[in-house]
Amino acid sequence: MPEGDTIWKTAATLRRALAGHELVAFETTAPVRRRPAAGLAIRDVEARGKHLLISFADGVVLHTHMRMTGSWHVYRRGDRWRRSRGAMRVRLETPDVEAVCFSAPVVEVLTAAEVARHPTLSSLGPDLAAPQPDVEAGVDRLASLAGEEIGVALIDQRVTAGIGNVYKSEVLFACGIDPFERVGSLEETARRLLLATAARLLRQNTERAGRRATTRTGRTAVYGRAGRPCPRCGMAVRSARQGEQGRVTYWCPTCQPARRPIEAAT
Repeated sequence: MPEGDTIWKTAATLRRALAGHELVAFETTAPVRRRPAAGLAIRDVEARGKHLLISFADGVVLHTHMRMTGSWHVYRRGDRWRRSRGAMRVRLETPDVEAVCFSAPVVEVLTAAEVARHPTLSSLGPDLAAPQPDVEAGVDRLASLAGEEIGVALIDQRVTAGIGNVYKSEVLFACGIDPFERVGSLEETARRLLLATAARLLRQNTERAGRRATTRTGRTAVYGRAGRPCPRCGMAVRSARQGEQGRVTYWCPTCQPARRPIEAAT
């Protein structure tokens, strides 16, 4: 699933291509209740955590969420698409470009009032990929989940927006914290360090081209590296499923010592 840094970069690309330009055509395969009209100006493109919002001059907003499958592409008009038309969910056309959203499960066209009361958008925590994220607000929200495992709480978008499974594992490793530790057992300084580190890594990757990296070697430290040596101590990285959704967490048992037995992921 694209995380906050990817959505920020996508929003920046779409903003450069679309903002201030006239909408020539709007097409979608989603069952939306309204559509922005041709001739409108495209006002702005905004990232909110893992969500992307495109606003139009009449006040309507296109909301997309990529989840595991979606992506946005920008083409010059007439260029061949890199994915099939059958995967198209939204197409925005201006005099110069086509912006096409492929395979996104969530496509909505909302009014400003609907955005404000949207059950997901209205509950998002501060966006840690933003240039000046409100880390303190995230620390307060994190404290409200005292009984939750920290590896689960970190990807709760109501705490902060933008952290996904990759950054969850990488941030916990960078801070030397057991993913299965309860939030309430962590000192406030540790919770603040986790969110400040997440914000730094997310922002770092919004400003760099190419693949996501959290180490100086240009790769992840533990994510996706189960069974391979820890870059700090050489111990084999472990993985386990965590939380109700069974998301896989990666960690080093030496650098992030667990306080209770953990069953390895299958």
